[in-house]
Amino acid sequence: MAKKVAGQLKLQVPAGSATPSPPIGPALGQRGINIMEFCKSFNAQTQEAEKGSPIPVVITYYQDKSFTFAMKTPPVSYFLKKAANLKSGSKTPGKATAGKVTRDQLRDIAEKKMKDLNAYDIDAAMAMVEGSARSMGLEIAE
Repeated sequence: MAKKVAGQLKLQVPAGSATPSPPIGPALGQRGINIMEFCKSFNAQTQEAEKGSPIPVVITYYQDKSFTFAMKTPPVSYFLKKAANLKSGSKTPGKATAGKVTRDQLRDIAEKKMKDLNAYDIDAAMAMVEGSARSMGLEIAE
């Protein structure tokens, strides 16, 4: 018989550095999830990833206090900031540009994010990434 799902929790955790301190600990603790077990297994699975990159995690927890989690790729904004060497996007997108990204960089980001995006092909994924770049105030160079 399948386990009874108690709920789902979405968090964004830095790769390789999940700790029981806030905000992770309280979010897991109030749902009865074993905090140290999650931290150890998450850190073990993300040790290959770039340290500190934000990893979105969907934790499904069950009534018997067990849990499973699925990791996704880092957000598009993280990849765009990295490609353009920025700390943050433009304060006034549309008026001031924060930096530049090339079409090749957009294609690389779209290929990395393809499994998490709702797109049929790489061109549609590139259009989504390009929209995110424009909303951050980035200029797209040919």
